[in-house]
Amino acid sequence: MRIRIFFLISVLLIFGFYAPSQTKPEELSVLFYNVENLFDTNDDPLTDDDEFTPEGSRHWTYTKLNKKILDLSKVILSSSDWQMPAIIALCEIENRKVLDQFVAFTPLKSHSYKIIHKESPDHRGIDVAMLYHPKHFYPLTYEYFPLRNKNNTIKKTRELLYVSGILNKSDTLHFFVNHWPSRYGGLLETKPERKRAAHLLRQKVDELFENHHKPKILILGDFNDQPLDESLIIVLKAIKISGHISDKELYNLSFDWMQNGVGTLKYQSQWSVYDQIIVSGALLNSPSGFIAKPENALIINQPFLLEEDEKFGGWKPKRTYYGYRYQGGFSDHLPVLLKLENAN
Repeated sequence: MRIRIFFLISVLLIFGFYAPSQTKPEELSVLFYNVENLFDTNDDPLTDDDEFTPEGSRHWTYTKLNKKILDLSKVILSSSDWQMPAIIALCEIENRKVLDQFVAFTPLKSHSYKIIHKESPDHRGIDVAMLYHPKHFYPLTYEYFPLRNKNNTIKKTRELLYVSGILNKSDTLHFFVNHWPSRYGGLLETKPERKRAAHLLRQKVDELFENHHKPKILILGDFNDQPLDESLIIVLKAIKISGHISDKELYNLSFDWMQNGVGTLKYQSQWSVYDQIIVSGALLNSPSGFIAKPENALIINQPFLLEEDEKFGGWKPKRTYYGYRYQGGFSDHLPVLLKLENAN
């Protein structure tokens, strides 16, 4: 009997010790994750998704899809000290169907995430989307902006997602979710496409600066460029924090990751920072509501997301496929996270 009572007291003490860190009301997190080819198993005749079917070159089956979404949900569950993100921004998802499956048939089900999604004109059929926890975020408006070619036709790539809403019933935030054109086809050949994406994003940011007083802007995405590349530092004008912070400038919180020799994806022996977190100065300066601090911008790199890089040394993200060989990993990208603190 004494042993049982002692055990119950111990459990209560442990729970009481850990509970505050799990339910911090003064802190909410925002996650971005390129989940790498989260396709359903059906062939869409309007897109180039044939390889991700049971008969396709990758022999993509429901069993593999189910394992992938379960694994991805574990990444999200463990990303912020087991406190679920208020916002989850995603890219490389095929459609609403896989998002519905993601939130309804994984451990995410108990958190009642809602979905913002629209089919993009991307030739492979991959989209950007947002999941939000209705307890912590109330969307006021959202809009998708297509990327256009020089002749003003819509480019067959991912759109820019803009979401404005109220965080924790107290503070208005503006989100942009990005997945810029890839480098596939050559760095120099594809550079103008990412500059066009940067121009589009900068245009929408300037509209917010013009129409709102000190807007709190949070930009997330896979930019397929690094913080020092022209598209980000010259066109978008997302700069490194140094000295005075202006409310109506953009600051890239991912610069320090490069200096520390870490990255979000690895090509051969080289780590790169393609997945980034950019904020307006008003979100850094905020005297009330939620505030961003540079040290709270993180790459999520738990050991289970990595595997030994036998060819080039060190570690690399554990992918779902290595080439066309299925290995049951997560993604070629690591997720990034920003913890927002309540300044009140």
